[in-house]
Amino acid sequence: MRGDRTVRVPIVAVGLVAVLVTGALFGPGPDAERGLPATLVTGPVAPRPAPARAFGWPLRPVPAVSRPFQPPSRPYGPGHRGADLVGTSGQPVLAAGDGTVVHAGPLAGRGVVSVEHRGGLRTTYEPVRTSVTPGRTVRRGEPLGVLDGGHPGCPATACLHWGLRRDGGYLDPLVLVRPGRVRLLPWSRDP
Repeated sequence: MRGDRTVRVPIVAVGLVAVLVTGALFGPGPDAERGLPATLVTGPVAPRPAPARAFGWPLRPVPAVSRPFQPPSRPYGPGHRGADLVGTSGQPVLAAGDGTVVHAGPLAGRGVVSVEHRGGLRTTYEPVRTSVTPGRTVRRGEPLGVLDGGHPGCPATACLHWGLRRDGGYLDPLVLVRPGRVRLLPWSRDP
């Protein structure tokens, strides 16, 4: 029995690594869409094209993050409900994803644009001199306006405060542009 265990553990470990590497290189197979377990491919296979990302950076080139998202510990508590991205005054601010503009104009003395996306997500951008109007459909990468300078706490002449909300709760907008994480799925012993 002991020798049997010693043999199974390395095989399971090697199998798990092979499945993870295969999935990372080639993406989920067609069986994944039907809820079936992944299979190990042993022959030469052409990699699948990477799926188009639904979201991208609201500034180009990819900006430095001067202040990251810091969730509040309670609904009205202190925190930083977005991420500050270093830019330049007059730089185009782009829609991070496809959606509908739900607000474009002054709010608390600053220009703000809010875009509603599929899945109940809403991105916000400030301070922006807007070039869009509420109700307009926008595509990922389409200009929403230009960045204004003077964002409080910004170490540069201009920073974009980029926010993300779902169902009234604040989320880290950087999750929209970071690469996905590897997740381990349950391993079934059934053949």
